[in-house]
Amino acid sequence: MSFPTDFVWGAASSSYQIEGATNIDGKGLSIWDIFCQSPGKIAENFSGEIACDHYHRFEEDIQLMARIGMQAYRLSISWPRVLPEGRGRINAKGLSFYDRLIDSLLSHKIEPWVTLFHWDYPYQLYHQGGWLNSDSSNWFADYTKVVVDKLSDRVRYWITLNEPQCFIGFGYQTGKHAPGLTLPLSEVLRAAHNVLLAHGKATQVIRASARKSPRVGPALVGLVKMPKTESSAYINLAQDATFAIVEKNVLNNTWFTDPMILGHYPKDGLKLFELALPRIQGSDMKTISQELDFCGINVYFGEYAKATNDRKITSCPPGRGQTTMGWPVTPEVLYWGPKFFYERYKLPIVVTENGMANCDWVHSDNKVHDPQRIDFLTRHLIQIKRSINDGIPTKGYFVWSILDNFEWTFGFQQRFGLIYVDYSNQKRILKDSALWYQQIINTNGQCVINENS
Repeated sequence: MSFPTDFVWGAASSSYQIEGATNIDGKGLSIWDIFCQSPGKIAENFSGEIACDHYHRFEEDIQLMARIGMQAYRLSISWPRVLPEGRGRINAKGLSFYDRLIDSLLSHKIEPWVTLFHWDYPYQLYHQGGWLNSDSSNWFADYTKVVVDKLSDRVRYWITLNEPQCFIGFGYQTGKHAPGLTLPLSEVLRAAHNVLLAHGKATQVIRASARKSPRVGPALVGLVKMPKTESSAYINLAQDATFAIVEKNVLNNTWFTDPMILGHYPKDGLKLFELALPRIQGSDMKTISQELDFCGINVYFGEYAKATNDRKITSCPPGRGQTTMGWPVTPEVLYWGPKFFYERYKLPIVVTENGMANCDWVHSDNKVHDPQRIDFLTRHLIQIKRSINDGIPTKGYFVWSILDNFEWTFGFQQRFGLIYVDYSNQKRILKDSALWYQQIINTNGQCVINENS
């Protein structure tokens, strides 16, 4: 049997990573524009100033998506492109870009899945405290209203935030990402609480204002722990470890997801963070825990739970295959991840990101051969199908990414795309994996099952 008939096949990107055009047509600065100006923060001191020049080449890129047969495309909106100061004045040219982008997608029968925030926070709002400001959730709600008013007559699928664990954990605590802060835990948790309020208020705006019946959810980091064997003891250990908070940071599954879906912070986090907890108003948790339609998880690899009293996690066995990011290849993560998240949160699961960085180049035949990526994606899709067969409502799969792009602090060193980008001339080449994915979509996954049955 193939995948369910309503299963969604897509690919994803984000505004700062592909659009370029960072200082034209009235766009305001983002924190990533400024962060990239700091020497040594980005590999080879690159930036997203040009990136894939998608701002000028979106029609070509959408035509390539259509050639692949993409059913859905997960894009993000650049907040400072729409509101240069983060609030107030609307940039008509910026909003028009997304208006035309949505129209082009739909004309090619590609469903847009719009992410409202994928890390490029307005620099002017950062100067007013950013996510630390108690008004930040209202700023985000107002921005959401502008986008929803413009696009919701055509857009049905909305993702509020992408990976809050990363943009708060790496941006406000470790300083690895923009805005590059290394704050005490109390300030990190304050920012995280405001982000959660932003999610809730944005969801309220979407529900109240969308003209097309909306489907709403977040895209969270899926930090999955897997059982070493499929004994009930190891499965229970892995499931407990997946949702445990054992370190004083927000790089875990539950500090964001429990409030969004269950309406409360996790008990172990409250205990561990006791001396650093933010001020929580009486109505906050009700605001945060709005009705959601799906839980999106971005999953690239997993770790095995170790049977010790302190529930530590062991790395993968020595010699396990790795991507060029140094991440282990663990396809079974897309069985256990959807299973564990559904069993805890009872929402349909969408794999909003999965993919691999590979050592891609243009071969002497002027093609890009990436058999490792084809094998990687094949193995992961088999595990998704297994989760579906076991009754887990896994509803869609988005490859990261549609294009090679600016990969944050790695600059242009890592290539995740189905489409190769020559950054010297912006030439696009469909990789072998793109043509393989075309067949996956055309057969609704049947060819994966047939080849590996």
